[in-house]
Amino acid sequence: MSAPIWAGDSAPLDTNRLALVIGNSIYPDADSPLPQMARDAEGLANALRNDGFLVDAVDNGARPDITRAIDHLIARVHLNSIVLVYFGGYGVQSDGQNYLIPVDAKIWSEEDVRRQGVSIDRLLLQLKASGARVRLVVIEASRRNPYERRFRTYSHGLAPIQTNENALILSSAAPGQVVEDPDELHSRLMTALLKVMESSKGFEEVFNNTRNAVVAATHGQQIPAVSSTLTESVNLWPTRSGTLPCAPPALHLAAAASDQADFC
Repeated sequence: MSAPIWAGDSAPLDTNRLALVIGNSIYPDADSPLPQMARDAEGLANALRNDGFLVDAVDNGARPDITRAIDHLIARVHLNSIVLVYFGGYGVQSDGQNYLIPVDAKIWSEEDVRRQGVSIDRLLLQLKASGARVRLVVIEASRRNPYERRFRTYSHGLAPIQTNENALILSSAAPGQVVEDPDELHSRLMTALLKVMESSKGFEEVFNNTRNAVVAATHGQQIPAVSSTLTESVNLWPTRSGTLPCAPPALHLAAAASDQADFC
């Protein structure tokens, strides 16, 4: 699997805090590449690792890569887990549901979207069924459908994402809205998110402050959507006690043969 975990300095790991970061930039069957998504995913993966998350990262994931990474994440979850999932790339809505598009997708119809895409709604249900205490999701996929000329009907941006209990979702734009990618190192959403993570305490504060920063930076042209059903406060930097596992070296996800870690 070509799914690296990016190198970076790490804080001591808290195995209650798990993250899956997916950045899809190269879509052979779409008109335009998305180079910012690889940089956004790398920046977020390193920031989360610095905050003690155990991070798996998928770079330009085909559908088997993404589904295996989700399965790998689910296998790590226990009742006290705080789980964060990030996806940057193309997303397409069909019949009121949203699908993350893998880089190997060949989309000619809405049926192809449902068959080859990865359902956001199903992912949220999987995370809930896994027993994760808190689910945090960042979706950076509110773009014009790159396959829309092949469809009989048009759909722009994403449909509303349904949240279940104790979930917090940040999307790069409101339902039905699309984002134009600036010619910059990071997207506007990730530029704001990485900066806010340095100064904010709770994740709900992080997501709300990120939305406000993007709105200010774009003079209201881009309004990210935040949806929360959190029933508890989730700190970005929790107070840690006891002995935590040491951070592992950079490695490929497929090569991670064991979840066992040495202790500091």
